[in-house]
Amino acid sequence: MTDLNLDATQLDRYSRHVIMDEVGPEGQKRLLDASVLVVGAGGLGSPVIQYLAAAGVGRLGIADDDAVERSNLQRQVVHGDADVGRPKADSAVDFVETLNPDVDAVPHETRVSADNVADLVGEYDYVVDASDNFATRYLINDHCTLAGVPFSHGAIFRFEGQVTTFPGDEESPCYRCLFPEAPPAGTVPDCATTGVLGVLPGTVGCIQATETVKLILGKGETLDERVLMYDAMEMSFDEIPLRKNPDCPVCGDAPAIDSVHDVEYAETCAISAD
Repeated sequence: MTDLNLDATQLDRYSRHVIMDEVGPEGQKRLLDASVLVVGAGGLGSPVIQYLAAAGVGRLGIADDDAVERSNLQRQVVHGDADVGRPKADSAVDFVETLNPDVDAVPHETRVSADNVADLVGEYDYVVDASDNFATRYLINDHCTLAGVPFSHGAIFRFEGQVTTFPGDEESPCYRCLFPEAPPAGTVPDCATTGVLGVLPGTVGCIQATETVKLILGKGETLDERVLMYDAMEMSFDEIPLRKNPDCPVCGDAPAIDSVHDVEYAETCAISAD
């Protein structure tokens, strides 16, 4: 064994990391010791899962309650034709195990809910929100913000995507600082209705994976207090500043949300009237 317990096979596998001053054997050991929960094994989750596994993130949880459909395969690249009908969490775990035996890939074949989010997230150091619905996005934001868990947010629509990073500290904004409530149900169509460019989630998910690796390494500048907007048709990136909102119901000066059970995660994801 070598310094930091990287064996000969690992030194070979991660050699392009080890020779970098910004990573080195210490950084690679941090990756191998890290644990990340990826919520969603679809379009965004696929590149996140691929690159975090390739990077050697030691424990990778994959939460998804859906099954693989043939229409997924145009963009959800951790699944293949033979996986149609299988749970996405199981299919994604098989992909990881084939790619990198160093990674302990854990399937969570469940929908993340107010009742299980604390137990799920509590097993991991970092979260990647690769979900495809507002209820899950707000739930992840609210729990991670209240618990101080760093997470990456990504979203896609047709030819456009957005990414930002929330490091889990008290000084940083949260998703509700940007969008206090979700739009009313039915006002934002999903990809089954409007379509999505197959390569789009690859770009956005790779950025999410990059942000997660940087958080683990403690290197570089993340998208904290910035939202990166990507337009694939124009091939352009724009930044929107994101500041902490003192009136935010989760992280503001007088928060109205103390628990995810204070919120009805349906429709606008607003505070429960009860």
